[in-house]
Order: sequence, then structure tokens, then C-alpha cells
Amino acid sequence: MQLRHLRYFVALGREKHFGRAAETCHVTQSTLSAAIRQLETEIGAPLIVRDKRFKEFTDEGRVLLEWASRVVAEREELDQRIGRMRGELSGELAVGAVPTALPTISLLTTPFSRLHSNVTLRILSRTSDEIQRMLDEFVLDIGISYLDNEPLTGVDVQPLYAERYILLTSADGPFQGRDDVTWREAGGTPLCLLTSDMQNRRILNSIFAEMGASPNVHAETNSVMALCSHIRSGTWSSILPDNFLWAFGTPPGMIALPLVKPEKSFTMGMIVRRQDPVPPLVEAFREAVGDIDMERVFRPGDLFKADQVKSETAISSSV
Repeated sequence: MQLRHLRYFVALGREKHFGRAAETCHVTQSTLSAAIRQLETEIGAPLIVRDKRFKEFTDEGRVLLEWASRVVAEREELDQRIGRMRGELSGELAVGAVPTALPTISLLTTPFSRLHSNVTLRILSRTSDEIQRMLDEFVLDIGISYLDNEPLTGVDVQPLYAERYILLTSADGPFQGRDDVTWREAGGTPLCLLTSDMQNRRILNSIFAEMGASPNVHAETNSVMALCSHIRSGTWSSILPDNFLWAFGTPPGMIALPLVKPEKSFTMGMIVRRQDPVPPLVEAFREAVGDIDMERVFRPGDLFKADQVKSETAISSSV
């Protein structure tokens, strides 16, 4: 079997779409399809359930995909090790992050990129369940996800910061002049939240359930951009991690209030597939971000002063 054919097959497993898989491999769709047919000839069985478009893998296809993913990952690791020996670390590093970690992920990727400019970063927004699965399947190299809320398997973890929560709401609404707001009070206001396939939403639901309450959700989305758009309109409030303020600030006409009674936090961290030896790009990423105090950057004193939250001085001194 040719390695490039296995790469095409792994790309198809990742994209679940012939056209997108061909695009990521920089080949035509007909070239990718021909490679898949060659693999089927070598295996002696169909690998894909075909219709007008990709439907799913056959049992033989799933077995080959698992094996091919390991082979491709090990070959990439070999290339990385040889490159590092020559002082030429290069390749692609795939990072999957839960949506609530994305506002401050540049605090990790920027210092790494400065040290290793020949490495291409592929940063994907994924749910925590998807991150676990994609690490298992060698699709991701690194995940940024919750460490202490739902179980993780087969990974090593490195805590990054404690996720704490704010209510972002209208400045002239019912909480005008307040310094904080309780969870029960926040739950009664019209909310726009992430969808329940996101672990952040499951965390919020569990907090409300502890109090025997339910949030008053008027809109939900799986897109951080759509969430910010709805908040910016001033019609909805939202419960967000406080790292959003570092990236977006407090929108005009709104206030950001810490949520209390109870005060809750959950650990956000880096997770990597447990393996020995650790791939060079993963090792280099961990080394590059090891000394970064993310909380000091996006919580510099008074969290809710936008000029402090977005302080370029704090950023440059930390990365």
C-alpha cells in the first residue's frame, strides 16, 4: 500500500466528504477516488458504502481507517523527529478546542508559532466529546477542553486556567448598578446560550439543576460568533466564561457581572494522547506554553475594566 493512498483515506475519514478530503490533500477528487479504489482492490473488499456521496465506511473500511491513522501519524512523527535533529521542526499541528476556550487560545498558539515558524497550526472548534474521539483516532494532536467535569480516557492533562462565569446583560436592565448577580437571578432573564451538545451548556444546566431551577433560554447556538452577535444586539443576556472579555471586551450598553451564590469554576486544560515517546510537535507545544500564566493575562486586576482586560502590555509580557 502506498503511503499517499493511506493519507487520502485518512483525510476521507476526517472529512466524511470526497470533495473536502481531496481539497485538504491538494489533489483532484478523481485522484482521491482512484486511490480509494486501489485500496479496495488490495484489501479485496469495499471500504465505503457509496451513494451519490459518501455515506459511511464498511466494516473493512473502519478497520483499515484505524490502522491507516496510526501508520500516517507514525510516519509524520518520524518526519518530525528527523527534522528536529536537523533543527528544522516543521509539519502540521492539529489543535481542537471547545468553543469557550477559543477567545484566549492565541495566548497558547502565538508563543509556539514564534518559536517554530515552519509549523502550520490547524485550529478547530470541536465539542469535548469530539476532541476525545479525534485524539483517539489520531486526527488531533492536542485538545483544549474541560478536565474535571466529564471523564477523559487515555490522555495526559495539563491545567491551564479556571473557567469562571459572568452574566453579560443590558446596562439599563434590572441589574443596573449591581456588582454581581446570583445564578437564580441570572436564570430568570432572557438568555442566549450554547447548545446542549457543548460541555459548557451541560455545566450551566447542572448548576441550575443544583438549585432546582432552569435557565430562561430564548435562543441557543453552537457558534461562538452567533452567540456574540445575539449578545451585541442587546436583546438577550448570556452566561459566559470571563475569558470572553479579554477577546471581545464588554459591548457598549452592556455590563459584565460575576455570578455568585454559588461561585463556580471548572478547570480548562490541555489534553494530549498518552503515548511514549511523545511526538516532537506535541512536545514542542507543551514546552512553548508551559510557563504561560493565562489567568494573569486575561484577569489583570479588575476583570471588568476593558482597558485592563485587553492590555497589550500584559499580553506581550506573558507570551
